[in-house]
Amino acid sequence: MTETIRVLIGDDHRIVREGLKQILADAPDVQVVAEAQTGPEVLDVVRAFHGSEGLDLVLLDIAMPGLDGLDVLQAIKREHPRLPVLMLSTYPEKQYAVRCIRLGACGYLNKSADPDDMIAAVRKAAGGAVFVSQATAEALAAAVGSAGAQTGPEALSHREYQVYRLLTQGRTVSEIGAQLGLAANTVSTYRARVLDKTGAKNDVELALYAERHARAPKSA
Repeated sequence: MTETIRVLIGDDHRIVREGLKQILADAPDVQVVAEAQTGPEVLDVVRAFHGSEGLDLVLLDIAMPGLDGLDVLQAIKREHPRLPVLMLSTYPEKQYAVRCIRLGACGYLNKSADPDDMIAAVRKAAGGAVFVSQATAEALAAAVGSAGAQTGPEALSHREYQVYRLLTQGRTVSEIGAQLGLAANTVSTYRARVLDKTGAKNDVELALYAERHARAPKSA
């Protein structure tokens, strides 16, 4: 890592990118050198910078258009395994943090985090460490405690989880197929698996299921 932390921000909302740039501008050792607003754009920028040769950190939103943030994360780690990726989201840590870290992310940062915590997370992740907030630590502890007996959304495969997340956002099968690059009948197959594993009979019940798991207290 160079003396200045060179950051790529990947988020589809301009107001979020501007807000992050404003926060990071308060850190003299951090410089936002590039932005991207879709998943494919993130990969193009990473390749243009030759991965860790030109970048020290990627701040990546989970919900990216064109290519899901989790798929982008995996692609970056395949092509440039030494380039740290810090995931961003508005979703609670217990929904995504463990999955992101398992896929190679160096941490999970909620967009509502305190600006000082964001800067600290960027510095830690760019330095090669894993940033773990208190909420993420609790999610990891819960995942370890339930290892071998996964229930709820954690029991879903990576692709099933992507379809599950988009279904609970109200996306149609065709919209999900377009975002994930899958045929509609393939998405329908994943949807059927998700409904079977969650016990939901339809998308409305699935949305209620997702809400319950987002709010449910962690097991003692």
